[in-house]
Amino acid sequence: MPSGRVHEAINLSVLGVASAGYIAYKASLGIAEPVALAFSASYLVGTFLVTPDLDLAENRVRAKGRWGVLGLFWVPYGLMFSHRGLSHTWLAGPMTRVAYMGLVGLLLYWVSRAILGYVGVNFNWGGHWQTPPENILWALVLGYYVSQWLHLLADGVWPDADLRFARRRRR
Repeated sequence: MPSGRVHEAINLSVLGVASAGYIAYKASLGIAEPVALAFSASYLVGTFLVTPDLDLAENRVRAKGRWGVLGLFWVPYGLMFSHRGLSHTWLAGPMTRVAYMGLVGLLLYWVSRAILGYVGVNFNWGGHWQTPPENILWALVLGYYVSQWLHLLADGVWPDADLRFARRRRR
């Protein structure tokens, strides 16, 4: 089982090779630079901040440490998911981390809005949210998932892990 440093080295090596290939064949690939940048950014987030090993967040985990004080928010995630359980599956695992971040974000929003409202501060963002173009969204999703899948492959978790996990849960 590779350490966090080895996982990061594997992911960075693959990104380096992919980046070199992109630079060499950019014209024939037809992938715009903003799309490649979105892929790379989400890939790096998945490599360094939001890894499958956050299910060990009650212990020392490199990714949790990179969150600084906010790393404490990953402790409940680590308590909810056993290591190498659902959080180490190919489809559901990455979704659990995204959903967890969304729920924590909503909770923080509601709490801060309630506190600021209580002290008389008007909490209105008033701005309009604009969704990025579809190709950027897909690049973000793909970059995140590819980083997660490389981690799982290095751990010896194969793509059929979701099916095996579901079968185990039915028994």
